[in-house]
Amino acid sequence: MVATLRRYYNTLRYLKWKQIRYQVYYKLLDHLPLQPDYSEVTVPIERSATVELHLQDSIPAAVSYLGLGHFRFLNVDHRFEEEIDWNLDVYGKLWTYNLNYFEFLGQADMTDAVGFRLIRDFIRKEELIKDGLEPFPISLRVVNWIKFLSKYRLRDAETDRSLYRQIQYLRKRLEFHLLGNHLLENAFALLFGGAYFGDPDLIREGRKLLTAELDEQILPDGAHFELSPMYHQLMLFRVLDSINLVEAHPALFQSDLLPFLKEKAQKMLGWLAQMTFTDGTVPGFNDTAPGIAPDTDALSWYGQQLQCPAGQSALAESGYRKFSRDSYECIVDAGRIGPDYLPGHAHCDTLSFVLHHRGKPLIVDTGISTYEKNKRRTAERSTAAHNTVIVGETEQSEVWGGFRVARRAGISSLKVSTDQLTAEHDGFRRIGETHRRSFHFSDQVITIEDATLGKKRARAFLHFHPDVSVQLRGNELTWAFGKLHFDKAEKVVSTVYEYAAGFNQRVKATRIIIHFSDRLTTKILLH
Repeated sequence: MVATLRRYYNTLRYLKWKQIRYQVYYKLLDHLPLQPDYSEVTVPIERSATVELHLQDSIPAAVSYLGLGHFRFLNVDHRFEEEIDWNLDVYGKLWTYNLNYFEFLGQADMTDAVGFRLIRDFIRKEELIKDGLEPFPISLRVVNWIKFLSKYRLRDAETDRSLYRQIQYLRKRLEFHLLGNHLLENAFALLFGGAYFGDPDLIREGRKLLTAELDEQILPDGAHFELSPMYHQLMLFRVLDSINLVEAHPALFQSDLLPFLKEKAQKMLGWLAQMTFTDGTVPGFNDTAPGIAPDTDALSWYGQQLQCPAGQSALAESGYRKFSRDSYECIVDAGRIGPDYLPGHAHCDTLSFVLHHRGKPLIVDTGISTYEKNKRRTAERSTAAHNTVIVGETEQSEVWGGFRVARRAGISSLKVSTDQLTAEHDGFRRIGETHRRSFHFSDQVITIEDATLGKKRARAFLHFHPDVSVQLRGNELTWAFGKLHFDKAEKVVSTVYEYAAGFNQRVKATRIIIHFSDRLTTKILLH
């Protein structure tokens, strides 16, 4: 009981008062019907056909509608034999959300007839829909509908009424209790909705929310502050879509909005370019999974189409640092786990790293395969799932409840040069311990020095990509193009772990666990 209360206290004390206030407010609203009274919401006739939006082609969506009621989300297929059930929840809430996002309208092979038929099916069942009428899926759906309807010049009163009702409901349930990427998605929806209906009040509200949140959420080095490369890509995509909208219809917006959005996009593109390996992938830090967001190449292409090139700022405030040589690229996480009041996508990966050798992944983040609040989710966020150190059985940060963190690790004594990084964190202070880690980079050797300053017993973890075959002999590990040696290791063990190749996709691979006390030196020799 005491431990539970302490965990709640150490979780809640970081929240903003605005979050707590809106949590209480929305809990009270939940006692009322979820649906707004649609019969009282009408579309003003003078606004129903005021603006015909002309947008450049955006990034095509990944194929998730395969035709004839067959959908694929999160690597899980479902075919509706008769009617589409927009409330289908047998695969978890995130799958249901994806069904209701309507991202599939942006597929390259999506026709106007099929897409419009799917929209009309949703509208016909709208008053029965549950999860899909929450603010977050409404936000994504509003943007996706408007992009699709504008592309094919499809306008009718029934569709407009549905869109307007959804936007008006969203305005009453903006996600101030969550903040972060959720509130940004709300802002993008208001901006697009305002432009679509020629509604200056909506545009003003969306612009105010969007500029305030982008100023807070985009760090000076260009990173999205939740520090997930995947969510960074998603938010960058929305910013580029907003540039597309504002640039095509400048008369609808104040003149300072376009340069503001372009400045943010250029910083975000620059950060993403530095965080991308030569094979085009990004590290799996925090909640990052392949196949969810547009990749770096697509986002760079879109930026170029919008005359928005990547900026040149160095990695800094995000805490990530990249070290590259001719044969390898290494990215180290030496920053905060995320914003104090919003660590929902944070993992126990402080002072972890990811290493690519000759353009291919070698030592990897284990990734994520689920957002369900279960043992798998907890394990994928744990210290043992990352290439870092655990002392005893104490986690670096107290992750719990799927998207919550109580006590959390903080970086101190960070020193960085072109060939070295040294830092320590206080995640183990509750057991009287501090972990210090140093990286030394040369052309073919990476040396990692770990120290537990309280001299307690610890374990270091290394996770290899499934395509890498390794052999362990004593304190030395070899593979086709290199080897590792562990100095002062008490025991080195090779085990199997499940690498998350995507949501609901796991592949067996090799994990090395190194037991040590006080100090450990790991030398990675790369041929």
